[in-house]
Amino acid sequence: MTTMTRSRPLAQDAPNIVDHAAESATAAIRSTQHVANTAFDRMSDSIDSAREHAAPLINRWSSQAESAARRSVDAVRERAMQASNVTTGYIKDEPLKAVFIAAAAGAALMALMSLIRSRH
Repeated sequence: MTTMTRSRPLAQDAPNIVDHAAESATAAIRSTQHVANTAFDRMSDSIDSAREHAAPLINRWSSQAESAARRSVDAVRERAMQASNVTTGYIKDEPLKAVFIAAAAGAALMALMSLIRSRH
């Protein structure tokens, strides 16, 4: 068995060992922070790029939806005008019949309202 002879006691080397360990830990923390910052920067760049690419698509879809809504409103307005014209024509052609139909519709609505009120 060989024994090693130390020129300095272990207690004297301890502060150096602790300092070296602290420096290594500090370097590891800095390296980890650098890697994390780089990853966050890349992620931020990716999000910005995605936002830049998505904005024109969203604007186009919004414009298409707005155009479709306008066409739908215009179609409903046109149908309402046609129904109004047909109704006006019918009233002009058959005034007595139109009055009786209106009276019957009013009576039916009143009966329905009466029925609803009696249940509550």
